[in-house]
Amino acid sequence: MIRRFLDWLQYERRYSMRTVSEYGDDLRAFATFMGNDEEQFDPAEVATYDVKTWMVDMLDHQLSPRTVKRRLSALRSFYKYLLRQGLVKRDVTQGVIAPKTDKPLPVFFRESEMQKEEAIGERELDELMHQPDGEASPKEIFELTRDNLIISILYQTGMRRAEIIGLQDSDIDLHQGQIRVFGKRRKERVVPIGERLVGEIEAYMDVRQGFESPDHHLLTSVRRDGSIAPMNAKSVYEMVRKRMGEVSTLKKHSPHVLRHTFATTMLNNGADIRTIQTLLGHASLSATQVYTHTTFEQIQQAYKHAHPRSQKPKNGEK
Repeated sequence: MIRRFLDWLQYERRYSMRTVSEYGDDLRAFATFMGNDEEQFDPAEVATYDVKTWMVDMLDHQLSPRTVKRRLSALRSFYKYLLRQGLVKRDVTQGVIAPKTDKPLPVFFRESEMQKEEAIGERELDELMHQPDGEASPKEIFELTRDNLIISILYQTGMRRAEIIGLQDSDIDLHQGQIRVFGKRRKERVVPIGERLVGEIEAYMDVRQGFESPDHHLLTSVRRDGSIAPMNAKSVYEMVRKRMGEVSTLKKHSPHVLRHTFATTMLNNGADIRTIQTLLGHASLSATQVYTHTTFEQIQQAYKHAHPRSQKPKNGEK
């Protein structure tokens, strides 16, 4: 039944392969706890007590509350599916309370760090373009132009890594200044882009001639053997991690931190929270509201630093 549920997630609900794989891992972990493999596991034989015992067992084995909560969520979805299909008579996860988790605030790059990264990218490209004939290969110029563009798109649109990798030339309307983005579950949204980013995309497309992938993906990678292919997730992650690690003291330098940076920058400059929700492609406003907490922390720090009455009085002062 687990396989049947996973197929439903993939083909009916159109979940990503990664998400389906994670659901499968969580459900197989429960089946193993019940003493069965995926094929032998019978969800109708499970009691609520078994689910609660599983949660305690995971916590006893030092699994984080976040992991336990995620696994319980996968099991809940599984039993809701089974109920709709008439394969079980009751949902044994109902009434089971997940452990509380502290939701970490998103980290983001400072504007000065983004300006520094942009300046470095522009300088390196300018130096490469002005090398004597033959010293800079078209491939080097193309890849640096592409990497500069990736940083710009992530920072100026808030796209997810999977979304930018999936972009095709046909998704970009330079005349209207907008990009069509396909998010989670293939949900479509349109993101506006400014004249500056339009110019960067045009410059990239000019340099990309001769390196275009056959399936018209925007971002192209040149393999060691000289073949052309769409850029993959690992390459984007490693490039962003390296580039942002050179200008930021944060522990994390992932593409997702650039997404957080986009949202925080928009909010700090007066954008409405629902506008940011739309631009990020969040299904729920609560997912976007975490950025308001980040901004409030900034306000608190600025107040404590700048206002003369914000500090505790010194000895002898009233």
